[in-house]
Amino acid sequence: MSSNHKGRDSFRSQWGFQLACIGSAVGMGNIWLFPSRMAQFGGATFLIPYVIFVVLIASTGVVGEMSFGRATGGGPMIAFGAAARRRTGKAGWGEALGLVPVVGSLAMAIGYSVVVGWLLKYMIGAFTGSVLSSEGVEGFTAYFGATASAWGNTAWQAVAMVICFVVMALGIGGGIERANKVLMPMFFILFLVLAVYIAALPGAMEGYRYIFVLRPRELLDPQVWIYALGQAFFSLSIAGNGTLIYGSYLSKEQDVPASARTVAIFDSAAAILAALVIIPAMATAGQTLSESGPGLMFIFLPYLFKTMPGGAVIMVLFFVAALLAGFTSLINLFEAPVATVQEKLHLGRYQAVALTGIVGMAVSLSIQGIVSGWMDVCSIFACPTGALLAGIMFFWVYGREGCLEQVNLSRKKPLGPWFYPLAKYVFCGVTVAVLVLGAWKGGIG
Repeated sequence: MSSNHKGRDSFRSQWGFQLACIGSAVGMGNIWLFPSRMAQFGGATFLIPYVIFVVLIASTGVVGEMSFGRATGGGPMIAFGAAARRRTGKAGWGEALGLVPVVGSLAMAIGYSVVVGWLLKYMIGAFTGSVLSSEGVEGFTAYFGATASAWGNTAWQAVAMVICFVVMALGIGGGIERANKVLMPMFFILFLVLAVYIAALPGAMEGYRYIFVLRPRELLDPQVWIYALGQAFFSLSIAGNGTLIYGSYLSKEQDVPASARTVAIFDSAAAILAALVIIPAMATAGQTLSESGPGLMFIFLPYLFKTMPGGAVIMVLFFVAALLAGFTSLINLFEAPVATVQEKLHLGRYQAVALTGIVGMAVSLSIQGIVSGWMDVCSIFACPTGALLAGIMFFWVYGREGCLEQVNLSRKKPLGPWFYPLAKYVFCGVTVAVLVLGAWKGGIG
């Protein structure tokens, strides 16, 4: 598989590219947020607006970011600059705007690295039994509190980041693609094993009954649609950085809309698999899933696993799978700043990874005690702003002719006339809505 930019590393196969994009999309939002959203907003009823928004965003925003990256052969600054030059003859203002999603990606990666450090500690603790030694919800709360405090998880976080940067230093094909070819299949296999095991436990049927029963009246609640939109948007990793930069490593012989469809299918499958594990698991203990976020993953689920038959093994499988998802997302988040350092400072891959790693490590270790607020700012403002800028630069500034040429490149059948107006007006409008609603409600994803 040849690169679309001379001398530039690339993915070696379309399946490798798709797995990397799936890895970037599958993360904590699928595991600690989607199941709680289903539990909160009517089970299967929540899936209806969620699937609608996934189809809309994948067929416009994801396709656009992949195509934009491939068309310009660079990260956000290069891509935005190319669009600006195409429209006005001057690239400077576009490159300046392109810095926004790059900084957003770095900030998100810095915060996410803290979470991956937690996951590594819990995975090792699940193997050794140290996590299970906690007593009661209060004990698990205290264990997590010590982990998430300022400088409370420094060693594990540093190890996790070193592993991430070693993979990245090996390059796109030799590092990122190869890692995702192993990690993503393992993630799905482990969650399938968990789902099958929990299905056999007494009481699990109550969880399935909740998941699969439709409650049509819930569809009249605007909150259901608002949170389904936020879940779909953030789950697909639309932020003007990660998907765009992976697209820049894709050859011109590959079908972008087909890849976007595959990513959306597997990302949604991961979220539903998580719900099929977590909601029935809660039901076996006679509990209703009411928590989300870190509290669900690091306090309530470990406490629940301890009370289940074979809970020690279940906890190991769960945290191994969660760590795999965390690593693939973290690698993607760091790739846009690494690529930008390569492009703008003309450094080699090793040097760019090392420089980004030093900055990322220093800041991430310093924000351990405030990571929750840090991630809220990133998800509410940085991600939708980056996605909106990428949408405007590709669908509005790059222009209709250039956009359709790139989207339909190597396709046997071009996308229909619906694509461009849907992407230009509806997707960009939806992105504005995510930004406004997130700021108003304090986060919807």
